[in-house]
Amino acid sequence: MTARTLREFLADPKGDGNPAPRELSILIEAISDSCRTISYLVSRGALADVLGSAGTGNVQGEEQKQLDILANDEMMAMAKASGVVAAAASEEEDDARPLNPGAPYLLMFDPLDGSSNIDVNVSIGTIFSILPAIAGEGAAPFLQTGRHQVAAGYCVYGPQTTLVLTLGAGVFAFTMDPPTGQFVQTSTNIQIPTKTKEFSINMSNMRHWADPVRAYVDECLAGELGPRGKNFNMRWIASMVADVHRILTRGGVFMYPWDKREPGKPGKLRLMYEANPMSLLVEQAGGKAFDGKQHILDIEPTGLHQRVSVMLGSKEEVERLEALHGAN
Repeated sequence: MTARTLREFLADPKGDGNPAPRELSILIEAISDSCRTISYLVSRGALADVLGSAGTGNVQGEEQKQLDILANDEMMAMAKASGVVAAAASEEEDDARPLNPGAPYLLMFDPLDGSSNIDVNVSIGTIFSILPAIAGEGAAPFLQTGRHQVAAGYCVYGPQTTLVLTLGAGVFAFTMDPPTGQFVQTSTNIQIPTKTKEFSINMSNMRHWADPVRAYVDECLAGELGPRGKNFNMRWIASMVADVHRILTRGGVFMYPWDKREPGKPGKLRLMYEANPMSLLVEQAGGKAFDGKQHILDIEPTGLHQRVSVMLGSKEEVERLEALHGAN
């Protein structure tokens, strides 16, 4: 495969000679520019005095890091300047921001996923979801199911800065070349292995899980002598971007399920900023995404900051979770 830049990819994303819609290409290139800027800020860290708490909280009541705010401001400024985003919504802000009335797209994003890892130099990332702009004010236009996403992706800031993207026809990865700042295609038509021997979950919460999740993990821990007949490894980075990137690279299942500590909340992760874009990527790569009751992409949103239980990754493992939940 001849290496293509992101711009060259957008000129012919399906290999059929047809470019992506012009406004969508403008937005995705603008997002990549912001990811390049955020990557630079992350790489500078203490040298740029951007580590540590900002002394504020977000709409979820979580402590904001300085980099959370800087990344959020960068993404919002980019969305406005692109001219193609009618309104944008961020995990870090209470309400959606109107930006360019009449523009074709809505942008939703988690500007810096895994920010608890910032100060310890562990991989973090930016997640984004692009929806068609529809009539309405405030949050209403954003309340579309994940199936309506025009594009989704994330950028992981690790040993390499990698942008992973879907336009609804496969999943592709682009690695930033530091000398040029260009995102160069390094993977095409990513497919998650159907079978895996890895699972990802915060084991410290085991006592709070619902019975089906506990039963699944018990099966994994039983290893080759248990009902699954194979040994599993557990991996947990506490950054959804990093955990999902590993799954897209080599398979596995990621779980952040409902638990008994806050029984009135359906889950911890946000449907619109995290679960929907990641679920679209996973399904486009041949995997599955499930919330304990239905496919995540079929959930009808009721609020901008709606939370959801998340189980996604290799098809065989998610289907086993569905069976334990009585969903298949």
